[in-house]
Amino acid sequence: MSTLVHDGTAMLGRQLQRARNNPGLLVLTQTMPITMLLFFGYVFGSALAMPGTEYRSFLVPGLLVATAAGGVMTGMFQAAQDTHRGVTDRLRTLPMSRAAVPLGQAAADLVVSAAGTVPFLLVGLAMGWRIEGSAAGAAGAVALLLLFRFACTWVGIFLGLLTRDEEAAGQLGGATFVLPLLSNAYIPTEGLPGWLRAVAEWNPISAVTTAVRDLFGNAPVPEGAAWPVAHPVAGSLAWCAVLVTVFASAAVHRYAHGNR
Repeated sequence: MSTLVHDGTAMLGRQLQRARNNPGLLVLTQTMPITMLLFFGYVFGSALAMPGTEYRSFLVPGLLVATAAGGVMTGMFQAAQDTHRGVTDRLRTLPMSRAAVPLGQAAADLVVSAAGTVPFLLVGLAMGWRIEGSAAGAAGAVALLLLFRFACTWVGIFLGLLTRDEEAAGQLGGATFVLPLLSNAYIPTEGLPGWLRAVAEWNPISAVTTAVRDLFGNAPVPEGAAWPVAHPVAGSLAWCAVLVTVFASAAVHRYAHGNR
């Protein structure tokens, strides 16, 4: 365990230095969610009528979760980039824990994401969004967001190690933008056709979004929803546990054995 912590910390430093040396990409990834918030909030917000709640109060938690789900894309691209350029093969020859490299990448992404959440929340507050629940609930919402980001990053790391190609990872990562659209991140699911509503409500993004809205006090838990959405905190924790358990072990195994 001490070896994993030492090596993982070293890889965390490497990934943070990597982000520091690429400020353009860092600024883009941090400002894109704010741009989407301004666009959706003022363009769609003026066109949608949602009884009992303002659309921006509904939207901010949804965009926070959609941004957290973007960990799939960033994790995939970074892992594929290192593999494609031979960095992974060189790191694999070093006498270090096999879990250290993917763990360092996931931890660094978590640090950057946590920092990026602050300006997003400040812009949301400036637009009129408010935390209407307790301070403990708000802290729980932020913690759940970061846990979900961590879980999604592991999914991306595994897929990046699997594709081994930057271009393929970029194209596949772009497809992940569909995931929030098939959820309740932007619109309620109550008006969707039965089969599509079931797909949306069993999407992990829907459970986490509902939990974050409930913890922030922005919207109540909908009635008659699928189990993960009807019990959003428990459903979110279950989804995160499944994603981390499955994809962290798969990513470490893939990293350790390469193409074998």
